[in-house]
Amino acid sequence: MKIESAKRAGFCPGVKRAVETVYEQVRLRQNQKIYTYGPIIHNEEVIQDLAGQGVEIIHSEEELKELHEGTVIIRSHGVARKIYERMEAQGLAYVDATCPFVKKIHNIVDEESRKGAYIVIIGDGKHPEVEGIRGWAQDQVSVIQTEEEAHRFQLENADQKVCVVSQTTFNYKKFKDLVEIISKKRYDIIVLNTICNATKERQEEARRIAARVDAMLVIGDRRSSNTQKLFEICKDECLNTYYIQTLDDLDMNQLRSVETVGITAGASTPNIIIEEVQNNVRINF
Repeated sequence: MKIESAKRAGFCPGVKRAVETVYEQVRLRQNQKIYTYGPIIHNEEVIQDLAGQGVEIIHSEEELKELHEGTVIIRSHGVARKIYERMEAQGLAYVDATCPFVKKIHNIVDEESRKGAYIVIIGDGKHPEVEGIRGWAQDQVSVIQTEEEAHRFQLENADQKVCVVSQTTFNYKKFKDLVEIISKKRYDIIVLNTICNATKERQEEARRIAARVDAMLVIGDRRSSNTQKLFEICKDECLNTYYIQTLDDLDMNQLRSVETVGITAGASTPNIIIEEVQNNVRINF
């Protein structure tokens, strides 16, 4: 069996930086409580390892209000402006591990919103990154994820300036399709493609590999947005595409009759899990 593994797989720079930040704070603050605002990344293995070292997760602003000591680490997805204000008001120490690509979107949305622009975020409204981005806009903001939502988008003021940004991990092709629909509405529109380069390159490489193999393995946590996008892209190119979190999820029988297998992984997948899958596929076939 021939195995083709994506070169752009596993931790992206932003995730790597965030995870390393937490481990560094654990070393530096051994006698202090360490919290992350939400899971630092969407990977259960990493979260369990950090929990074993005493790192706790704050799941909401309500939980944050009850906190009066310790250090809070802001995850790579970023948070809304009000979360910073809440921590400062309570006198909490915090370390900002927001991905630089996400931080750039915060700054764009903040600036354009203050200028009076209506903000359109292309992405999943329930994803923490999008929730954070939305928290830097004024009241005039919409999140659009589907073509139906793009077609329904309508403003009362036809002369309203519209600023379009994207969730960093959104499907690049879908982003272009949605922007095209919105652009036809003839608003004074500025479109900023804020999908990070690492995401775009990862998706393009995965698409190329999936198009030329008999089966495709996509490794990543079920909650990972970018891994879900990879799975969708690969599934479009290769019918035999399988989504697994770890080696335990892999049914080797599914690969018995294939000659070529492609492997890629989401941005929150540790290299050790990727290597484990690759090595076991090689050994078994």
